[in-house]
Amino acid sequence: MLLEQERFNMSEEEKNEVVEEVIEETSDAQNAEAVAEETVDAADEEEVVTQLPAKKQRSRKKKVETQEVKPESEWKEQVVQIRRVTKVVKGGKKLSFRAIVVVGNQKGQVGVGCAKASEVIIAIQKAIADGRKNLINVPIFKTTIPHPITGRSGAGSVMLRPASQGTGIIAGGAVRSVLELAGIENILSKSLGSKSPLNAANATLEALKALKPFNEVAKKRGLTMAELLN
Repeated sequence: MLLEQERFNMSEEEKNEVVEEVIEETSDAQNAEAVAEETVDAADEEEVVTQLPAKKQRSRKKKVETQEVKPESEWKEQVVQIRRVTKVVKGGKKLSFRAIVVVGNQKGQVGVGCAKASEVIIAIQKAIADGRKNLINVPIFKTTIPHPITGRSGAGSVMLRPASQGTGIIAGGAVRSVLELAGIENILSKSLGSKSPLNAANATLEALKALKPFNEVAKKRGLTMAELLN
């Protein structure tokens, strides 16, 4: 009751002053809240800005997988021919592929493999395995062969002759593949007879197999290497 009486007894000027004070207090409170919200938003933005580079750096820092480097094999393979062959059976024709592959280490060992399969890749794999089973040792004398020789296989015939340094491999087709993977660098050759790659490769293999190194010939003749070469 006293407060109400005091309010009624207050003049209009005093009432206006009280109202202005209340308005100022509310406006100050609102401004303070707005400033607080702005500071919070700014702080959140700063946190986001500070977190963005870290995320980028994390995304850039990917796990590096360590791969074991396998040692390269000294054996090299070269596909000479792939043919599609058919076999006539009771129900019709059976289709398959035949692959001829030369395998060698270019250090005096070489072999020729031939295999058939229903798929090309399997045929090549089987031919490589067959070639590694039939390796021969080739006597190499100063990057060439010790003496002239002729090899025969079926209807194929291949003539090989030694060559001087810098001549290179004068051969083509299957004969060249066999000589390269055997490790011979200088040689003269001529393929005679059949043009079949399989016959040519086998004839070259037979010729290289029949080569005899100088030390064996010297032992058989009872001579030294110097006497034999002179």
